[in-house]
Amino acid sequence: MSPRIGLDLKTIVKAAAEIADIDGLEAVTLATLSRKLNIRPPSLYNHIEGLPGLRKELAVYGIAELNQYLSQAAAGKSGDNAVRAMGEAYLTFARRNPGLYEATFYTIDMEDKNIKLASEKVVNLVIQVLQHYGLQGENAVHATRGFRSILHGFASIEQKGGFAMELDVNKSFHFLIDTFLLGIKR
Repeated sequence: MSPRIGLDLKTIVKAAAEIADIDGLEAVTLATLSRKLNIRPPSLYNHIEGLPGLRKELAVYGIAELNQYLSQAAAGKSGDNAVRAMGEAYLTFARRNPGLYEATFYTIDMEDKNIKLASEKVVNLVIQVLQHYGLQGENAVHATRGFRSILHGFASIEQKGGFAMELDVNKSFHFLIDTFLLGIKR
């Protein structure tokens, strides 16, 4: 069976990301995707290896999009300004793309070369920014993991409605980033 003209992997993944962002990652199935694209489900198999393949492609796309957000935010900045900008960009990405953001954690197979490459770009960007603080080697990796944990934890709790108090959630986020910055300066 030949691939449908105009249908490519990029179109498929973007459509899947739209479904995920509107209805949640679990709503992304081959049936819902084929309905959105107005095609028969078997047509998808010309481009992806079933639902697991689609989830992998979504993860790669999401990680690459996150990297784009972070790169643009850090461009032309250094030190605290770059870290704060990347933190804001991360949270903005998670807020604007909740399903795609979830996909970045759904199928993390670090043996997959595309996931590994996309993930390494994000890690290398953060490590590069953290070099301003004299962090090298293992310490840079530990700080990068810490920064990711802070950002992911905050974004995940916010997405699940876990910040119900009458305090400005953005002030809490800025406080958290500033606390991280104080820690890595020590």
